[in-house]
Amino acid sequence: MGENRREDYGFVLDFMATGKSFSSQPEPIAQIIGEELFTLLEATIKPSVQLAIGERVYIGKDERDKVSVIKGRISYNDLTETSKRNLENILLNIIKGNEKRFVDVFNNAGPLNIREHSLELLPGIGKKHMLAILKARSEKRFESFDDIVGRVQLLQNPAKIIADRIIQELRGDERFYMFTKPYVKRDYY
Repeated sequence: MGENRREDYGFVLDFMATGKSFSSQPEPIAQIIGEELFTLLEATIKPSVQLAIGERVYIGKDERDKVSVIKGRISYNDLTETSKRNLENILLNIIKGNEKRFVDVFNNAGPLNIREHSLELLPGIGKKHMLAILKARSEKRFESFDDIVGRVQLLQNPAKIIADRIIQELRGDERFYMFTKPYVKRDYY
């Protein structure tokens, strides 16, 4: 992942029409997750615009129709309870909408070191599942999530496995990051 890559589109996790309850200046705010890098963002919304939870919005550098200003990147702990509740379903929609990209994770994942494979970073995948995935993909590349489930015994719902991993990464403190960039709080003095 390039360090300077930015999100072009994101999905609304929470929309607060009058801002946060403790805010001194009421302004419409949304918490958004980026579509490509899963960056958590907080944005000010243009006046008289209403957003729906799960709505895809343009957040890129060009003229935005609904988002006024990207206030900045936020951590998982900065998410509202509403955002946290909506996160998994919105991630599942992103993953299923880009199925080939995420099936390729199972097709292309490699070793991290001599003792550990990147597939083992996925929740619920231990040595046995990892070996079964490697054997199945050596015979023929996976074509869909259904193909993975059909060919790897006892592996269920690869989209949810990936969504769970992304949530783990967003919470922070992982040794390796497969899908997100670690959140680094920037202090400006």
